[in-house]
Amino acid sequence: MDSRIRLDRIGEVNLNKYGNEMKIIEYVNNTNIVVEFKDGYKNQVWYSQFLEGYVSNPYDRSCYDIGFLDEGEYKTKLNNKFTPHYRRWSNMMSRCYNVKTHIKQPSYIGCSVAPEWHSFQVFAKWYDDNYYWIDGNKMCLDKDILLKGNKIYSPENCVFVPERINILFVKHDEYRGNLPIGVVLHKRTVKMNNYKAMVSDINNEPLYLGVFDTINEAFLNYKIHKENVIKEVANKYKDTIPMKLYKAMYEYSVEITD
Repeated sequence: MDSRIRLDRIGEVNLNKYGNEMKIIEYVNNTNIVVEFKDGYKNQVWYSQFLEGYVSNPYDRSCYDIGFLDEGEYKTKLNNKFTPHYRRWSNMMSRCYNVKTHIKQPSYIGCSVAPEWHSFQVFAKWYDDNYYWIDGNKMCLDKDILLKGNKIYSPENCVFVPERINILFVKHDEYRGNLPIGVVLHKRTVKMNNYKAMVSDINNEPLYLGVFDTINEAFLNYKIHKENVIKEVANKYKDTIPMKLYKAMYEYSVEITD
């Protein structure tokens, strides 16, 4: 290779597929060049990869234009399979920033991820510090039991919970219509409308609470039973879940505006 070509190619600038600028700072031959990004990250690649933009940078906003992999010990794949850390992180990002997810699950519209968790490495470290196992239980990442109504996934407000607990707080907004949670319209006659209250019991089986003349009466019965069920489930898991989760469940208040 002519040394003049090597010198000419040093300093060449291009953008990778995420739009980040990179510059050739070393050129040995077509299969051995070093590029440097503006953030200082360096990568040894082929010249053809540089030309086509296929040069990775762990600071690329590669996950829905928000998340980045970052530099650190945590891997996205082991033995050609995505790691639990990466699956959980990418699913969280999808809930907040994937339009296709919002179409299927509109309850996630308006949710976001705290800036520190835009980094996969930071999230993965939190995962290791906070994940726990309960035999026979699928674990879920929850954002709004510790802080009711919260829409931001963050280290302060998120907690891992058994799926049984997570189900307790699913509201199914897309099916409820305009009535309060736990209340449905019950037509007894053509001229008289009444309101039926139902709740899921401690075994997640539907429990019929009765028919009531007003929405408020129906909701109040639902509220009493729902809060008792949450306390019962909290007591069942008391010795296996974090105390902050147990406390949040015991203090949880069901509101007519939920």
